[in-house]
Amino acid sequence: MNYHIKDIKLAKKGKLRVEWANEYMPVLSLIRKRFAKEKPLKNVKIAACLHVTTETANLAETLKVGGAEVYLCASNPLSTQDDVAATLVKDYKIPVFSIKGEDRKTYYAHMNKCLDVEPNITMDDGADLVSTVHSKRRNLVGNILGGTEETTTGIIRLKSLEKNKALLFPIMAVNDANTKHLFDNRYGTGQSTMDGILRATNILMCGSNFIVCGYGWCGRGVAMRAKGLGANVTVCEVDPLRALEAVMDGYRVTTISRACKYGDVFVTVTGDTKVLRKEHFLLMKDGAIVANSGHFNVEIDIPALTNLSRKKEE
Repeated sequence: MNYHIKDIKLAKKGKLRVEWANEYMPVLSLIRKRFAKEKPLKNVKIAACLHVTTETANLAETLKVGGAEVYLCASNPLSTQDDVAATLVKDYKIPVFSIKGEDRKTYYAHMNKCLDVEPNITMDDGADLVSTVHSKRRNLVGNILGGTEETTTGIIRLKSLEKNKALLFPIMAVNDANTKHLFDNRYGTGQSTMDGILRATNILMCGSNFIVCGYGWCGRGVAMRAKGLGANVTVCEVDPLRALEAVMDGYRVTTISRACKYGDVFVTVTGDTKVLRKEHFLLMKDGAIVANSGHFNVEIDIPALTNLSRKKEE
């Protein structure tokens, strides 16, 4: 089996974590039992560009049980769990092309490995797979029945293609499902964002000035969880209706330029680019924490921040 992962020896730890996650995924377990009998995906090749995590592992196994040939690469190099990639290869016999922290060249090489199998279905989290097909692998289109997209960011990219009549095959907008944006985006992203910030910084959130850039479903979740931890939450939102909703929900609403002067923690959740830029960094106080919870880190102008810095220290 062709694969590219960090270390196959991590499989034992990964399998335990995948099994633990499965205990909290009862709906998928029920689908897996049905798929085992019906085999609805027999002889179907699926190229999946998703976060390589314990939850995705259970999804990949379910698709395989349903008869599919599943090939998995990472939709974000920073979220890959190397032990999960290892157990998928060793214990579940699913080809995985993913290493945590892989560079841009490796990222796209892994993606093309999944496309080399000439898939019938694509599964995307950010639309990189579909974008690659449209830009560089158009020869594969005739073999593709359709695809799925999970994120707000990805849907924005695909709707742009659709608007220009350039979308070459149908895509199911998973992110538009109520169970996705009402629950995963709001509660899942809300919790995981706070968890990530606290693990990385170990700050006391209570009493801090917490700035949420964007008040979509993800922004709502982040603001809710920050408020629950006792932070003073400010929302920055360009859509007037959403901004009004944030006010009605009890948050202070202002522009990013104003919020930069007093914010302690900034989180971008917009699906847009360069939300926090050079002029904002110059206004922030010493020790301000900047984080992105949108799919792509381009929401923060990292090159501009790098150019402003005298040195980097980890």
